[in-house]
Amino acid sequence: MSEALTLERLRSLTPLNVLSEQQWRELRRQLVPQPVLAGQSLFRRGDRARLTYYLLSGELLLEDAAGTRQRLVAGAEASCHPLSPGLPRLQDALALTDASVLVLDSDALNRLVTWRLAHQDLLLELGQLQDEPEWLERLLDSPLFAKVPPANVRTMLARLQSVELPAGTEVLREGEAGDCCYFLKRGRVEVIRGAGTERQVLAELELGACFGEEALLADCPRNATVTVVEDAQVLRLARQDFVALLKAPVVNEIGLGEAARLLAAGAQWLDVRLQGEYERAHAAQALHMPLQLLRLKARLLDKARTYLCYCDSGKRSASAVFLLSQLGFSCYALREGLDALPAVQRDGLVCESGAGYLARSGGRIERSH
Repeated sequence: MSEALTLERLRSLTPLNVLSEQQWRELRRQLVPQPVLAGQSLFRRGDRARLTYYLLSGELLLEDAAGTRQRLVAGAEASCHPLSPGLPRLQDALALTDASVLVLDSDALNRLVTWRLAHQDLLLELGQLQDEPEWLERLLDSPLFAKVPPANVRTMLARLQSVELPAGTEVLREGEAGDCCYFLKRGRVEVIRGAGTERQVLAELELGACFGEEALLADCPRNATVTVVEDAQVLRLARQDFVALLKAPVVNEIGLGEAARLLAAGAQWLDVRLQGEYERAHAAQALHMPLQLLRLKARLLDKARTYLCYCDSGKRSASAVFLLSQLGFSCYALREGLDALPAVQRDGLVCESGAGYLARSGGRIERSH
């Protein structure tokens, strides 16, 4: 975000002021002031571009078809609202001085505002029932829930079962079958893989985090142990409710045609299979990050980039998309995996062998040898 566009300035803009900081982060690539030179036209009457404009600095002249003029100065109350918001535009906008404007995708902004207001109604409703809305607000601010309809959230909350756990309790055990997932409501828990000298702490989860979902998504045994570090309260969600209420809206699946369009726009394949599977054959320029290491290594990915996850059956890639969605990444899973592709398409996609690409700090990608 540009230094000139402060949180205080964002909070002064309507309806941006109703969004959470997490939602602002979702818009981060658009939250950059755009320069406009004196005498330059910003838009004209009749324009139908689905863009929302705000004046951040300088002065603009707005003129309608009747010749009525309005001089707009940055910082004035009128500049806190979108410029000529209706479509088609009813005014011409001309820069009287050098200026800067904020330009946002209207559809993305409207989606976030609608989501936020719908969930505020839910928070108000539950607050009246004294259901600890502060914790729930932290849960709903998770990027995961940006994709979940409010009706699903209401149903999910009604079906959660509260469990109190003392420090030292193993909530989940690596290798066991999974029939539910959990949300952390209070306390501290760690995600651990292996035992003895092979023991590795993968993460300490934040309040509101979902865990145990990977076994449900991939229909496989638990791939890690989750241990309570500090007395905790967790909320249990059964498998069938998880699949219906969370997986369906969160795990976006695409075919090869849509994948090609996204790749052309800068997306990258993310191969979540094992190293041996990757080295045998992988997509051109695919980044290798096996599912069992994804929680640990996701910090190396670039949140400004879209990732297209694939595996053989589609189950591991669905798990990867769900996990990355919790962390705020834009990602999709290849529908039903490589196995569902005709042989000619599969061979055309996974056409490289041997070592490939590695993620480094800050999202930098390097060729491995």
